[in-house]
Amino acid sequence: MADMTKFARQFIEALPHSVFLGMEMQEVGDGVATIDMPYKEDLIGDPVTGVIHGGAVSALMDTCCGAAVMCHPENSGGTATIDLRIDYMRAATPGQTIRAVATCYHMTRSVAFVRAVALDEDTEHPVATATGAFTVEVRK
Repeated sequence: MADMTKFARQFIEALPHSVFLGMEMQEVGDGVATIDMPYKEDLIGDPVTGVIHGGAVSALMDTCCGAAVMCHPENSGGTATIDLRIDYMRAATPGQTIRAVATCYHMTRSVAFVRAVALDEDTEHPVATATGAFTVEVRK
């Protein structure tokens, strides 16, 4: 398990889009991952309000969900997104870091199911929520 956690952390930290978006792994292990994405002007989707583009939030949530699957004790390797539904609740507050927290809550032989939430400093009101299905490498 420690090897998969280390692998998940190294993999996520090396992804070009993760690096460009400034993603910072906070926690990964036992099917749970937390990744922060600090506010960057390069990521603004609406120059009038300074709100981060929804695509950056989507990438954060997808990456965090994948990390949760990769470090799940029943997964023996990598993963890929099969399906990801993201519900946007509100715009992230300009200037604030967005944190994604994902939990892999169910595994079959070939599919992992994940839930995630994206938050800024207002932790009572999510920026977005997600549910997804991801591939699982079959143990040999």
